[in-house]
Amino acid sequence: MSDRLPHEKGFHVSWDQIHRDSRALAWRLDGKGPDNGAWRAVVAITRGGMAPAMIVSRELDIRTVDTISVKSYDNQSQAEAQVLKAPDAEMMGDGTGILIVDDLVDTGKTLDLVRQMYPKAHFATVYAKPQGEPMVDTFITGVSQDTWIFFPWDMAMQYVKPYRGSD
Repeated sequence: MSDRLPHEKGFHVSWDQIHRDSRALAWRLDGKGPDNGAWRAVVAITRGGMAPAMIVSRELDIRTVDTISVKSYDNQSQAEAQVLKAPDAEMMGDGTGILIVDDLVDTGKTLDLVRQMYPKAHFATVYAKPQGEPMVDTFITGVSQDTWIFFPWDMAMQYVKPYRGSD
């Protein structure tokens, strides 16, 4: 057992890094859609999936973009996943040709809930933890289960005291 808090084994992601990794995700997905390699739409899992989905949709020239709002965290504690807002039902169908994008798969609970709703959709995340990897079809970077990822939209720039000394 570790005495570390969840944020103490942190992986800090900058805006530049999320952009590079999201573009890499788009390149990995290019030509993999069921309609002669094309995707019908991108659906972002809010809120973390919005920036990666925007970048993926731009890179792959996918103009139809929607969101699904799933709440599965209270601050840094996981809770029961619940859908707060679903995407357009007519567009979604069973998910065929739909690319569902999130920033991270952690335990897989969020993706499991969404996959039950759209079993034929393709699930892509930028980052994946081992417990959640079985729920995602495509991802870019794997991180350990005990790593807390700090995304740029969760941080503010501020002074940090040096580890040793006073400056």
